[in-house]
Amino acid sequence: MFTNIALRAVLKSPAGVLREFCSAALVKPWTCSSAYLTGARVSCGSFAIPPPVRHYARAVKKKKTEQSQLSDLPPTMLKMEYSAVPLAQTTDDIVKRLLSLELASHSDKLQLKKEQLIAKVQRDEHDRSSVEVKVAVLTARIRNYQEHLQKHHKDKANKRRMLMAIDRRKKLLKNLRLVHYDAFERVCEQLGITYTFPPEYYRRVTRRWLVKKALCIKVFKEVQKKKAEQRLMMMMKKKSLASKATEATDTQQTA
Repeated sequence: MFTNIALRAVLKSPAGVLREFCSAALVKPWTCSSAYLTGARVSCGSFAIPPPVRHYARAVKKKKTEQSQLSDLPPTMLKMEYSAVPLAQTTDDIVKRLLSLELASHSDKLQLKKEQLIAKVQRDEHDRSSVEVKVAVLTARIRNYQEHLQKHHKDKANKRRMLMAIDRRKKLLKNLRLVHYDAFERVCEQLGITYTFPPEYYRRVTRRWLVKKALCIKVFKEVQKKKAEQRLMMMMKKKSLASKATEATDTQQTA
């Protein structure tokens, strides 16, 4: 009974108490502690102590951060509403800093980026409603959504808005490619867009769809067979009528 109680107490005791118990049992303390730390089975007296279970933390995976589309905007550039004001160029450094992009919000920087992309593809200075301008605005918006979703990948609402903007841009580029191919190539080159052709069929293949398709093909073949039989019957009728007509004409001539 006393041996069981002592065994339970030793198993629940920390490493310091275990070292004292090993020394009391005429075992070298450094042998017990080193074996305990290295993970070997320690025998103290007439029983064995299992090695401790070590839990190591996983290494943190570094996420790849791509360069933002707003990184090419210099912080000393003035905001869009103050760039055409001549007085803003001659003010002191503190006021220039307040009017520059260094202290501007993200929406101001994004608006300036949109204007830069529009200036690359617009037909003239007053062009605001052409297909090229719409593609440029959607491109800036899509890239902004992509940068946002890299940091907040669980944001489903903005992901849905990004997919809707991508579909809208695909339709505009498709129509522009059919109508004005030179403008389509220029827009893709200036904005850095790679146009990929959509697949011929969008529907996801399921077992139900495969069974339905096989049934439709079978029905189509049966219908084609019936139509072929009907054509053959019509041809036979036409031949019989033609033969009867020729016989009637021959009898009339002989008569």
